[in-house]
Amino acid sequence: MKAIVYSQPGSFGLSEIPTPTPGPLDVLLRVIVAGVCGTDLHLHDGEFGPTYPLIPGHEIVGEVVERGEDVASLDIGDRVTLDNTAACGHCDECRRARPAFCRKLLAQGVNAPGGFAEYVVASADRCWVVNDLDPEVAVFAEPIACVVHGLDVLAVTPGADVLLFGAGPTGLLLAQLLKSTGAGRVTIAAPTEAKLELAAEHGVDVTVRIERGSDFVEDLRARTGGVGYDIVVDATGAIPVLEHAIDLTRTGGTFFVYGMTAESAILPIAPYEVFRRELTIKGSFAQQFSFDRAVNALRSGRVDTAGMITHRFTLEEYAEALSAVGLSDCIKAVIRPS
Repeated sequence: MKAIVYSQPGSFGLSEIPTPTPGPLDVLLRVIVAGVCGTDLHLHDGEFGPTYPLIPGHEIVGEVVERGEDVASLDIGDRVTLDNTAACGHCDECRRARPAFCRKLLAQGVNAPGGFAEYVVASADRCWVVNDLDPEVAVFAEPIACVVHGLDVLAVTPGADVLLFGAGPTGLLLAQLLKSTGAGRVTIAAPTEAKLELAAEHGVDVTVRIERGSDFVEDLRARTGGVGYDIVVDATGAIPVLEHAIDLTRTGGTFFVYGMTAESAILPIAPYEVFRRELTIKGSFAQQFSFDRAVNALRSGRVDTAGMITHRFTLEEYAEALSAVGLSDCIKAVIRPS
């Protein structure tokens, strides 16, 4: 089969490798579509804990073409989306109900073969049947699962006034579910007008266009009568945005770090400001106990992904797919191996 294979950070090629064979509890999936996200850019640079050789791709929808002898839950021809992580269930973090921090975590597309390939093997018990969903809808299940877990961590207070930086796929998914979990008003701030227009179409209350490198703090604070927002969420991972988040957080409010920065990035924070104004700083990593709710959100229409996939590529165009993630006109890029 064909697959994108990294030998080291920044070094990949389209390789012809043996098609994997499923074990007794596994299935072999023909990859229909796999999403490309910002995490893949970090993996490209050697961040986020990759193991080599690596086949990336962790947002996967595939068709079951072969199943192990002990698999009874899936049928040949089923279309599934894949929870790409598997925890050991026995380490100290697993025993504290934190499987994303498992000491032996398997993460397909990170330290195990992922979906930027024609075929991928997965445990049957980590596959969710989505025969009723279009593959380009179902491919959002994994990023939505991460958002759902993030909102578990955030614990939005009903009626909260929320400012969200970033109108990429993560920002658009967060905004829709923030509305569903009780936020009183959701404001998205981002530099690209087309993305803001799509955010408005998906129910965001207020959109604000901000220029990269500009001083946007006073304008955004003025929209709250000068008091700031109950919750400020960063979905960009950009330090020039993050460094203004506390200034925009209301006294007693929460600053939520959701976007992924470079591992080496440093954010200066004034501890006295956190102390004096009783601020809360939270972060969210990956997804835990949330995949079923993500699929339900897609199935119910609670999350609408219409218009979000803007760029489609083949495996041969993988380099172009990576480059597209950083383009202002790209919301979501996907790879269709076939």
